Amino acid sequence: MKYLIAILGLLVVLGLSYVASNNKKNIRYKPLLIMVALQVILAFALLNTVVGEVLIRGFSGMFEKLLGFAHTGIDFVFGGLLNEGQFSFFFSALLPIVFISALIGILQYVKVLPFIIKYIGLVLSKINGMGKLESYNAVASAILGQSEVFISVKKQIGLLPKHRLYTLCASAMSTVSMSIVGSYMTILEPKYVVTALVLNLFGGFIIASILNPYKIEAEDDILQVQEEEKQSFFEVLGEYILDGFKVAIIVAAMLIGFIALIALINGLFSGIFGISFQAILGYIFAPFAFIMGVPWKDAVDAGSIMATKMVSNEFVAMLELAKYPNLSARAVGIVSVFLVSFANFSSIGIIAGAVKGLHEKQGNVVARFGLKLLYGATLVSVLSAIIAGLFI
Repeated sequence: MKYLIAILGLLVVLGLSYVASNNKKNIRYKPLLIMVALQVILAFALLNTVVGEVLIRGFSGMFEKLLGFAHTGIDFVFGGLLNEGQFSFFFSALLPIVFISALIGILQYVKVLPFIIKYIGLVLSKINGMGKLESYNAVASAILGQSEVFISVKKQIGLLPKHRLYTLCASAMSTVSMSIVGSYMTILEPKYVVTALVLNLFGGFIIASILNPYKIEAEDDILQVQEEEKQSFFEVLGEYILDGFKVAIIVAAMLIGFIALIALINGLFSGIFGISFQAILGYIFAPFAFIMGVPWKDAVDAGSIMATKMVSNEFVAMLELAKYPNLSARAVGIVSVFLVSFANFSSIGIIAGAVKGLHEKQGNVVARFGLKLLYGATLVSVLSAIIAGLFI
């Protein structure tokens, strides 16, 4: 039965992408089939094989050790603020971003990350049928972050036509940055986080290839990565540490605001209508949860969590997931995969602002297709959850 639902879900996602496509005649189906097949193979390998289990255990073990090192610094500065055994989301999940960001800065400085990003991007461009710039950008977004990635290609931002700019922004919204992955792993099972990271990379290309298909001429397929201004090791380290701290504070502020607002809205709706706002959203999103493979008895609760992610952010939704202990293991796994992306309303402003900071006119272009960005990125999350659901 789950295979029939997965096929239905796949048809719905591809159909919704096709309906909103801006150039249906230019859709190339061969790369799409290859990427969907790759998603299925990778999901099976990660979730249902010994090799995948070892890889995920190694990846999560690495982040567990890194988080342990991060807490050494956190305890030195904030030790004593919590009683023994108490949990603080800010200290345990957000502040480690500072340390992970510092490590990313070191890897950038020694030229390891630029090398990895560039050549993985080149290999991807052979698979997805898109340009080198688009493929580079997708990998870079997953490592550097949805704002920082545009700085590395700022030489080309002003020269890009609207359709190529859309694909770059879609990649940034569909993936999550490596600096924040460790924080996700403190809330969700690591295997679902890793699976979502891999599937979203290909899912972004699949949905963008339908919503926004185009062909790049050989002379236009040029990748110009902006070299960072030469800085000393400690300048780079200090910059990345401060950037990581800013991200932690921004996420904390957004959590405070969104969680409080959702509580207020739920209170108002419960007082007036006798049902919470999240419960209403749950009924609206329940069919999408069902086609992702969530059992129907869990679909309304799952739909509520999905909607929370879209109207607020993924952290708020991840914390909401913990409030539903009666959800089946299958529902938790599928929803977890769905939650690992930046597909929410606030990301529209973040991405448009990042581009506008580099090129004002192009920033305005991004703001105009913001809702289509969110539409596509949400379909990417649904697609990843459907594929993962085959093996959960």
